[in-house]
Amino acid sequence: MSLPATHKAVVLYPPGYDIRVETLPTPKIEHPDDAIVKVKVAGLCGSDLHQYRYHDRFENPFVTGHEFAGEVVALGSSYGPNAAGSGRPSLYSTLKEGDKVVATFSTSCCECHFCRMGFTSRCESSLLFGSQLLPGAQAQYVRVPKAGGTLFKIPPGHATTTEEIARWNSISDASLLLLADILPTGVFAVTQALQHPNILPILNSKPFPTSSFAQGSTIEQSSTALLTEDLPPLTDADKRLTIAIIGLGPVGLCAVVSLLDQLASKGLRGTRVIAIDLSESRRAKIAKVVEKLGGVPGNGIFRTATIEEGKKIVADWTGGLGCNTALEIVGHNDALQLAYDLIRPFGVICSVGVHQMEPVGITGRFLYNKNVSLIFGRCPVRAIFPFALQLLLKRQDIFAGIGEDTSLIDKVVGLDDESAKESYRKFEKGLCGKVLFEPWR
Repeated sequence: MSLPATHKAVVLYPPGYDIRVETLPTPKIEHPDDAIVKVKVAGLCGSDLHQYRYHDRFENPFVTGHEFAGEVVALGSSYGPNAAGSGRPSLYSTLKEGDKVVATFSTSCCECHFCRMGFTSRCESSLLFGSQLLPGAQAQYVRVPKAGGTLFKIPPGHATTTEEIARWNSISDASLLLLADILPTGVFAVTQALQHPNILPILNSKPFPTSSFAQGSTIEQSSTALLTEDLPPLTDADKRLTIAIIGLGPVGLCAVVSLLDQLASKGLRGTRVIAIDLSESRRAKIAKVVEKLGGVPGNGIFRTATIEEGKKIVADWTGGLGCNTALEIVGHNDALQLAYDLIRPFGVICSVGVHQMEPVGITGRFLYNKNVSLIFGRCPVRAIFPFALQLLLKRQDIFAGIGEDTSLIDKVVGLDDESAKESYRKFEKGLCGKVLFEPWR
């Protein structure tokens, strides 16, 4: 397929707050594993603001954006039927020009140790789209390194029936884009928290550490017998989960939707969820989303709150004990400190917000004195992708809409200088929600 010599792209200039839409040379294949994707839709993410605000320092202008979906228009020499049986990811043998794809926000080879372990965000060849090292996707075209591991084809190869293919094709490009970053990140935050050994006593109705052993195993049976000789059984109050979600932007909204879904699948009852954000409009939106989803499963409770309101509500709910777990989705030390203040001893803090270079303010002594489990880091999107995808398909009532009271996506704009400047400005000031660019509009 012949590509034009130039294309339009959003470029960020130092020292930040300087967004321009420029005409640049169209990306080309640079490595046999590359693909070129014609971008149908690209996202403006909260993570983009770190560089926009110049919190992440950079010396040279670069093309922004790490969320995109589109169409494959060129492939390197690694692709084709001859790649079958090579042991490489299957896309090297099946991906074709014209295929519809969505990408993870950072590249992953799906061949190294970390990828095999499912820790794809720390792939040995990982590059972040929209950075100094790899031009981003707020553009008409984008080069995708290690595309055989980075892209996900829509419909996937295993969809073979007419009904399956129709279902996949019914998903809009705007909805698919959520799989690039924010929906998997929300799922990741909830999954890490609910699978943590310190939360399993609530899920399995057994004291730590017996709650972590396989049901019916020799060690589980013998340890349970010994423990129950000395410890009383868990009360109903002990088995009631209390969760804080700090930060109700797009990722926070995805985390709330994932949390309600996972609570329903686990059959938990009486879970209490406190959702905290400084923005009144964000609190109002998440309350409407939860209402639309039918509330917290199992007769649970959902409340939104400011910081001080949240502290008081949690204290009243738990008699001063605190939350079992707190999801920190802001990426700021103040939010991390709030998470620490809210959780009880042996509580779990799961932080998926992008923190900056400042040292974390919570000292080792504070962590030790509360037996806090602190989980940090970037979502391994390629590994979480299948789970996020199932949630996307299930909850199209939330993820497919645009500009509605309960929609995650606020608006879609074209890729022109005025729209880009205005979208970044409003998003940075919290005057709008999730914004998507349609480069060919």
